[in-house]
Amino acid sequence: MSTIETPWTPQDALVAVMIATSASDEDIRTSELVTIQRIVNHLPVFAEYDVDHLSRVSAAVFDLFEVEDGLDALFELVLEALPDKLFETAYAMACDVAAADGKLDESELQMLAEIRYQLNIDRLHGAAIERGARARHMVV
Repeated sequence: MSTIETPWTPQDALVAVMIATSASDEDIRTSELVTIQRIVNHLPVFAEYDVDHLSRVSAAVFDLFEVEDGLDALFELVLEALPDKLFETAYAMACDVAAADGKLDESELQMLAEIRYQLNIDRLHGAAIERGARARHMVV
């Protein structure tokens, strides 16, 4: 049985983008999972979200990463579920997850570039969002 159930809610799509960002380097770190959990627990967009969906959406993302053209299918699901007004929110969450462990490798940078492209994030807005994530995750 497939773990990909439709339709996704907008919150499911946001979770999928965060999970995809974390999994993009094939090394899901605890700091990234803690960041995802913190975002889901504290941001207003998730106020009515059923956290039981987290595991289902995560499994769907992992399943999609295992198949050819899975990334394209992932973005089809995300774009179907996510209203335009949440595109920058999704990108900001992805940047926070990518920055959570204090380093960005090439695969995470490529995933962020793909998210920017798929969500049609303006370059200037993208740079501002990225700078904010960097500032929030800076260490002494």
